[in-house]
Amino acid sequence: MSFKQKDILFEDNHLIVVNKMSGVLVQKDKTGDKSLSDHIKSYIKVKNKKPGNVFLGVVHRIDRPTSGVIVFAKTSKALSRLNKQFVDRKVNKKYLAITNNINCLSSDKLKNWIIKNTKQNKSYIHSSPIPGSKIAILRYSLIKELNNYSLLEVIIETGRHHQIRAQLS
Repeated sequence: MSFKQKDILFEDNHLIVVNKMSGVLVQKDKTGDKSLSDHIKSYIKVKNKKPGNVFLGVVHRIDRPTSGVIVFAKTSKALSRLNKQFVDRKVNKKYLAITNNINCLSSDKLKNWIIKNTKQNKSYIHSSPIPGSKIAILRYSLIKELNNYSLLEVIIETGRHHQIRAQLS
């Protein structure tokens, strides 16, 4: 992946908002692949002719296979303030999801218990609590159906590991 300046949706002195393509990591992981965060740091370093390290705070993440908007903080103060908004649940996150072969209501709220298997890097859904599980809540609205596919607008209330993928599977 080569980061392109056209992927920047907004930038000021405090934050930078970027369109992340599918297949790209938001931040480094054990694979060692170059992340979007690495690309943004390089961009800022060159653009602002900064010597030394560039501060870039990851405000939130989306999974590698997912495309979407990512917000990075360019200052520690901005990161702290944005993190507080997430903790206080003042951030509205909407997702579009395409599902295959499921019968959807026009809208629904799903409440399950989710458990993460770190060895497999997967999350699994249960209909009732089990040891180590956490509540997972999402709401969806059906936008369109075509053949065996449904396009959904999804709003997550909890934000768990692979939550949308797990709950809609």
